[in-house]
Amino acid sequence: MTHHVLVVDDDPHIRDLLSFALGKAGMRVSEAEDGEAAFAAVERAVPDLMILDINMPRLDGLDLCRRLRGSGGALAHLPILFLSSRDDAVDRIVGIEIGGDDYVVKPFSPREVVARVGAILKRGVPAPPPLPASVLRQGRLRLDGDAWEARVDDTPVATTATEFQLLALLVSLPSKVFSRDAIIDRLHGPGFAMTDRTIDSHIRNLRAKFARAGLDDLVETRAGVGYRIGKCG
Repeated sequence: MTHHVLVVDDDPHIRDLLSFALGKAGMRVSEAEDGEAAFAAVERAVPDLMILDINMPRLDGLDLCRRLRGSGGALAHLPILFLSSRDDAVDRIVGIEIGGDDYVVKPFSPREVVARVGAILKRGVPAPPPLPASVLRQGRLRLDGDAWEARVDDTPVATTATEFQLLALLVSLPSKVFSRDAIIDRLHGPGFAMTDRTIDSHIRNLRAKFARAGLDDLVETRAGVGYRIGKCG
């Protein structure tokens, strides 16, 4: 299957560069020059992944991501790879916290972007848990792997694809403490370039979302070791 990638950047040179690299990798590429144009494009046809620049006119990348994640349906789960400048460390962290799946820093290697896009697309649905059922439970938490749905009791909690997979990993082995490197390896494969801070941002984002649904003990932190699922009571 040919994947469709939407490249969103106000710099036409970057759009051309990425379109060429992704096209050579066998992907179908469309382009948008700003956030408003991108939102209109995904409403017409939802791509498999969006490459999204953070700093743009007419709706920047962070605000576009917030709009998508709050829209429900397929757009809420659209994988997003952020592009950011070297001096935008805060924006990169915020981008992950509001639902980005990964980021690449400018200036970048087109091969790195293609590799990261491929890694995100290969995830597809969450990895099957080591249980006969597709539903995972921990206390009041319920994860439905077929529907990509997380619930606290009867209350649905919207998660990104990466957040859902991370949570499913922790719930599938409730007694195990996962190091950040182990989480990255399980989600993306060994050698995938991602910082510990990215994992911390995903965890912080999950805690905030589930706390709003009344679940304050979603994930436990073991200092100097990593994370494991909480009692979710």
